[in-house]
Amino acid sequence: MERVHPLPLGARQSAMPTRASAMTRVDITLFNDFALPKVAALIEIFHKANVLTASQQAGRVRYDVSLLSVAGGRIASSSSVFVWTESIDSHRGTNDTHLLFIAGGSGAQEASGDERLRIWLRHRHPFSAIVHPIAEGRLLLEAAGLPSRYCPLFHDGNEARDPYPARSRNEAPAAVRTALRIIEKDLGPELARQVAESIAPQRQTPFSASIARSVAPHVSEKIMASARWLEANVDRPISVDEAARLAAMSERNFLRRFKNEIGLTPSDYLLRARLNMSCRMLVESRLPVDKIARRCGIGSGGQLAKLFRKYLATTPTDYRLSKEASPSPLA
Repeated sequence: MERVHPLPLGARQSAMPTRASAMTRVDITLFNDFALPKVAALIEIFHKANVLTASQQAGRVRYDVSLLSVAGGRIASSSSVFVWTESIDSHRGTNDTHLLFIAGGSGAQEASGDERLRIWLRHRHPFSAIVHPIAEGRLLLEAAGLPSRYCPLFHDGNEARDPYPARSRNEAPAAVRTALRIIEKDLGPELARQVAESIAPQRQTPFSASIARSVAPHVSEKIMASARWLEANVDRPISVDEAARLAAMSERNFLRRFKNEIGLTPSDYLLRARLNMSCRMLVESRLPVDKIARRCGIGSGGQLAKLFRKYLATTPTDYRLSKEASPSPLA
């Protein structure tokens, strides 16, 4: 397992863009026989963010994505799809923030032997806020004697906000999750949610309708924020008092407002958010039921099974088996 190298504590604040109007350069290094799907997902994520912010940026692009290769020109992916790239020699750094992603794929081993690419990586590495290899892309960094540099937001104490919490600090985050976290930092959680939904609509579960109520037009901003906070913290014990403080309300007023606007009590909403995530993880991952239960704040596989029998008249294992024939969304 690759060890994660987060930035030193003192450097984390300067490692990420802080001005909403700043340009961020996204450099993606490719080679022949690179794996296309994750690269395509990254391009789509930053493109969607640009589209959604176009009206606010007065025509200026928020993320400028460059596809790079040693010689430039046409590069073949492992699926025989060709893309056009710029040469690393002609691509110069700027004063803008640079994020460097390195593609994975079957061609990574051969590419790691290219001295020109190793020299360029050594030159670009110190000037990139993030250096994120995708799968086999780590071979290129290893050949150049360089560490990965992942998004510091995965190590800022907010890991519980991840859709799939409890990830080991020694485990590399997925490039798609990194890109979405960057957009959340730059442009806010709601826009990041819209981008994520546009590229990979979340699988519907029996509890999706309950969760969707928090985006209804009649829900106030404070109650919507508290509902999102409950969803983001499903993996840990939560008190109603915490949620009320987040909404800047008394506990009594918060309970009344939440029930009136969402249609559920905060406790019921939290339970359904946990069951919603459990349903998704059962279908979208191969994790054991007990581990899914713990990651969703339910405690144990036995407790999750009890809740499934109560609300769905089935077991977590049978639910998983019944959905296996359906295509799963982008991980």
